[in-house]
Amino acid sequence: MTSATLLPLTDLSACSPPLVGTPLDAEQATPLALRFKALGDPGRLRLLSLIAAHESGEACVCDLTGPVGLSQPTVSHHLKVLREAGLVTSERRGTWVHYRIAPGALAELAGILGEGLR
Repeated sequence: MTSATLLPLTDLSACSPPLVGTPLDAEQATPLALRFKALGDPGRLRLLSLIAAHESGEACVCDLTGPVGLSQPTVSHHLKVLREAGLVTSERRGTWVHYRIAPGALAELAGILGEGLR
């Protein structure tokens, strides 16, 4: 068995180019972490996708309980977490609350995730 001779590496950028233009600072990372944490639950991720795919672009809690198979209080809790993370907005109409995807929220996350693909 022969031993390989390693050559000194002088240019680290040639080995592994950076994935993003600039790293996130603490001010940017905190709200993003909250959003990603909210999406880390399969039920919340499903709720977000159901709202986004809803014909009118918004969904009532009463429209969401059946498809996810969760009780209304559980769905309301998950929607509250999504709202606090800035992923959805809500509007009360009588007894029910209607939810929409927050403007720009998904585009922002896609932009952050897309940075690593450049």
